Amino acid sequence: MTNDDPLLRLTSVNKAFGQPGSANYRPVLHDFMLSVSRGQSLAITGPSGSGKTTLLNLIAGLDQPDSGIIEFNGQNLSAFTRAETDRYRNRSIGQVFQLHHLLPQCTLLENVLIPTLVDPDKSKRSFYRDRAELLIKRMGMQKMQNQYPGELSGGECQRTAVARALINDPELILADEPTGALDHENALNLIQLLNEINEKDGKTIIMVTHSTEMAEMMSTVLKMQTE
Repeated sequence: MTNDDPLLRLTSVNKAFGQPGSANYRPVLHDFMLSVSRGQSLAITGPSGSGKTTLLNLIAGLDQPDSGIIEFNGQNLSAFTRAETDRYRNRSIGQVFQLHHLLPQCTLLENVLIPTLVDPDKSKRSFYRDRAELLIKRMGMQKMQNQYPGELSGGECQRTAVARALINDPELILADEPTGALDHENALNLIQLLNEINEKDGKTIIMVTHSTEMAEMMSTVLKMQTE
């Protein structure tokens, strides 16, 4: 594989819900094509029902296409075993959602460390803790690392979710409406943080958003349409 090869490639991907011919049959993606380069920041916009979240779920391996090929680093996701898919989702991608999904009974630090718990190598615990503390410091929240989500603002919880997405040093960050529950100032701060991660760390970012303003802060914008 050369540096010119895309990190992610979707070829003729089709996805529909419901049974063909039935009243509830709903095609979402039809012969969908996408190529995402390493280090690219891509915003995906479009009306509800155009397949934005479905697309992210397919890329994350949370769902399978009806037909077509999704390749990550040249590997076909459909050919992965369940264990390989789980490892891909845990190690190769980081996910940020509209709601932060932090565990209320865990501290900020413990929440950031959650994706590392599946690693059977207990000797890495100190490494992971050091990395988590560095990420929390980078978020400007080092004084809050022993606080609980209920003691944090919405913006602080979402920054914690970004740190959690980065803990395993993934190549690709998938963000599904990450600013949807934030006020304008915190939304701008979060997009600036994602841009910093893209530019300084070289992470590839794919973000779904309804906000034209937030989308235009990414390097590329893809507008999806309903079928």
